[in-house]
Amino acid sequence: MRHPRSVRDADVAGKRVLVRADLNVPLEDGSVADDTRIRASLPTLEFLRDRGAEAITVCSHLDRPTGPDPAYSLKPVEARLRELYGGELAVLENTRFDPGESKNDPGFARRLAQGQDVFVQDAFGSVHRAHASTVGLAQLLPAYAGLLLERELTELGKLLGDMERPFVLVSGGAKVEDKLGVLRNLGGKADTVLVGGKMAEELRGGDQLGFPVELPVDVVAAASFEEDAEPKVVPYDAVPHGWLGLDIGPETRSRFGEQIAAARTIFWNGPMGVFEWPRFAEGTRAVAEAVASSDAYSVVGGADSIRALAELGLLDSVSWASTGGGAALELLEGRELPGVAAIPEA
Repeated sequence: MRHPRSVRDADVAGKRVLVRADLNVPLEDGSVADDTRIRASLPTLEFLRDRGAEAITVCSHLDRPTGPDPAYSLKPVEARLRELYGGELAVLENTRFDPGESKNDPGFARRLAQGQDVFVQDAFGSVHRAHASTVGLAQLLPAYAGLLLERELTELGKLLGDMERPFVLVSGGAKVEDKLGVLRNLGGKADTVLVGGKMAEELRGGDQLGFPVELPVDVVAAASFEEDAEPKVVPYDAVPHGWLGLDIGPETRSRFGEQIAAARTIFWNGPMGVFEWPRFAEGTRAVAEAVASSDAYSVVGGADSIRALAELGLLDSVSWASTGGGAALELLEGRELPGVAAIPEA
């Protein structure tokens, strides 16, 4: 795997440094609802400050606006970052307010780079996008990987090399096509592949992977896709006509838990059901608790899985909780990440 040069090796003393951070966080009522990604950006910013950077400027996108939109302003995020950082820095407005961002427009990249001496890429969650703030800037300024990006590549890279076994891969969510590449690349290396969520139903229709997977033996079903629908535990092949399987059942939870407990390496991405609704959250909770209680090397990726861990207070109980969803999946598929490739190698 490619290793870009690190900010640890950059001469930043007296320099103006532009940092591409991942500040794409959820907002509720005009305030930051979850500051996990903001906190993850702090080590690099503090490192630059301690190394004597003259000025630090941070840029990031937030959601997917098609133009300037107050609903997606970074102002609330900037306020929280300043509160946590406790030092002087500048924060640019949402890069996606400019159409040149997603087009990797050289003109927009030059405007971002104006007055800057060094570029530090620390937004792992965005390096799979060839945008102006991920690739364009790295082609204009001396570019380095930030501490978070460096750590993400190291921790996720462990899953691509030799690992302790048994290796258990746990996958869930709604769409198998989103994770088919990872399942094919990593699943064939895994000793056990556990699949839940709607993905499990898609895989029942035929062998899309070329190796065996363990699917739910029972599900928590409901007559309608509603939060307060009455749940019913049934065997997977006995779901009443017209009903929906919205979570894995207790027998499956037990089976998955035993496999996870026996693992020495774990990768989990994707919930086991509609975990946002309490009546259908037990499967995801069971997997989260099993992964967190394991003494295996455990990597968790994907916004929903990370959210589940955070809500249960278990983020610090796994070996690595990745900040990148799509980027992590593409890296584990074996694909090149444009934002990483744009940085010279170490």
